[in-house]
Amino acid sequence: MAFTAFQNMRPFQQLLFSLFVILVSFLVFMVISVLAAIPFIGIESLMNITTINGMTDPETLKVLKYFQVVQSFGLFIVPPIILGWLFYGKISEYLFLNKSFNLASVLLVLAMMFFAAPFINFVGELNANMTFPNWLSGVEQWMKNAEENAEVLTKAFLKVDTTGGLLFNIFMIAMLPAIGEELLFRGVIQRIFTNWTRSNNWGIWISAILFSALHMQFYGFVPRMLLGVLFGYLLIWSGSIWLPIIAHFLNNAIAVIGIFLVDKNIVKPEIEEIGSTSGSYYMAAISLGLIVAFMLMIKRQNEGSNLKIGINR
Repeated sequence: MAFTAFQNMRPFQQLLFSLFVILVSFLVFMVISVLAAIPFIGIESLMNITTINGMTDPETLKVLKYFQVVQSFGLFIVPPIILGWLFYGKISEYLFLNKSFNLASVLLVLAMMFFAAPFINFVGELNANMTFPNWLSGVEQWMKNAEENAEVLTKAFLKVDTTGGLLFNIFMIAMLPAIGEELLFRGVIQRIFTNWTRSNNWGIWISAILFSALHMQFYGFVPRMLLGVLFGYLLIWSGSIWLPIIAHFLNNAIAVIGIFLVDKNIVKPEIEEIGSTSGSYYMAAISLGLIVAFMLMIKRQNEGSNLKIGINR
């Protein structure tokens, strides 16, 4: 049974209410997770768990990964389900989970995400080299500190030696964010801004900007935003949330597996720089061309399934 009172909200009201639901869900999940962790690690250890110096301690990393998984559910996965129920009454329909997709489109997404790496690396390198005027030096330093802290945590998470550790990282870093972030940003936020602006394009770009901003990694803002745009068009052109979820999963999983293989000396570290060095700029151009070609093929394959403006009830 749905509460019909929430189904007649205007987009701005939906946005504010969505932020409220997200905040409450996050706080509830974090409180429960902290209370559940106290008997195992103690209050004192829990209070010191956020120190960067503890990133080399295996037990500390286990607890941080535990909270990372909890955060994925509380911040990204549960809120869209609640909002779909309140705003529409039918969760799977509201979040486009009930829409089918064809195997050919999945194969195109797989190929596209594999060949997208050089262009993503190129844009990432440009973004990482951005500089600010002197009067914004304080902001620049704050952004660099936030980026460095995030990088320390990410490297600590990705540093695993076993296949089991790799599989858990794929679950934590690829699968959960792919499902949760797509349900929230493409399933809910993009829908709200599409209805607000009466434009699919505006809905896609605004939600992509917010998607990238939420990660608080400013020197990777542009490539992450462009990925959000790509995921948004996959939703609009296919009518199914599953294609952006698959694309998001592949993007993250390829990075996780690639770093694991580099650490194991199975592949050379230079593979992470393809497209971002002067000798490989041509590969970034080819990569961009392939992304455009694959996206147009996906759009053509799914003609008739495209979502229209005004996708709210």
